[in-house]
Amino acid sequence: MRKSAARFLSVFLILSLIVSFFYAGNAAAQNQKTFMWKVQSKTSTVYVLGSVHFMKKEIYPLNNKIEDAFQKSNILAVEANINDAAKLDLQKLLTSAFYPGNETLEKHVSKESYELVKKETGSMGMPIELINKQKPWFLAMTLESIELMKLGFNPQYGIDNYFLKKASGKKKIMELESLDYQINLLSGFSDEEQELFLLHTLKDLKILKQEIDKLLQAWLTGDAKSIESIASRVNGDRRIARIYEKLYYERNANMTSRIEEFLKTNESYFVVVGAGHLVGNKGIIELLKRKGYAVEQI
Repeated sequence: MRKSAARFLSVFLILSLIVSFFYAGNAAAQNQKTFMWKVQSKTSTVYVLGSVHFMKKEIYPLNNKIEDAFQKSNILAVEANINDAAKLDLQKLLTSAFYPGNETLEKHVSKESYELVKKETGSMGMPIELINKQKPWFLAMTLESIELMKLGFNPQYGIDNYFLKKASGKKKIMELESLDYQINLLSGFSDEEQELFLLHTLKDLKILKQEIDKLLQAWLTGDAKSIESIASRVNGDRRIARIYEKLYYERNANMTSRIEEFLKTNESYFVVVGAGHLVGNKGIIELLKRKGYAVEQI
């Protein structure tokens, strides 16, 4: 159960918006740009790959450029090691994700939002009794996971999970954040913020269905501009500015600092983070460029 919860929690990296739902491509695209960048300092090389946390089995093997970069690297760094279930405090997750006692979702969101949730979950075949004890942030992940699974995507084939398995027992594995950090972040939002998070997730799921082909193609060809455009459209609501700031910009800055630490060593690293964290003026790639590092999309 711990391992399942850990895998499920990794979905958060997706608020990542639909931005993180894209296909990774296959051998037919070996000459295309990938969603990976090579960052160099005087002593170190760091490969930064945009991850898709839910994926399809058919996309493997990955582009040779990605596989080669992994082989050249001594250390794998991920946002959170979802395969290290021992680190997951299951009781803390349950406390953070579900309402205690007589508390329910209905008591913590507006009537309009609750009615919308009932309508949307009902159309998905989920009884209200099943979702009424879930806090908005966790319910958002639940619904997102279900829709992704319906589209044929599975966390078992996620890019980060794929490389964690390949590195197990062969390479050192490091975390840029942790599962505990991610639980604290999401559960720490106010009721109002969590409600907005849930409402935007419902909206994003509709966009996902409409634009999936476009999104897949953008990831496959390493089209960062298109993905940035999609991300900008998603965060256009000023009401969620604080949420977006914490989920993306603050984390981008923190993860960039960690990558800088890697660049000061004599080791080579293969870093896997959600694709949505790499794009835009406040994305990790742009932040590294501003710090003067040599950055090249592979």
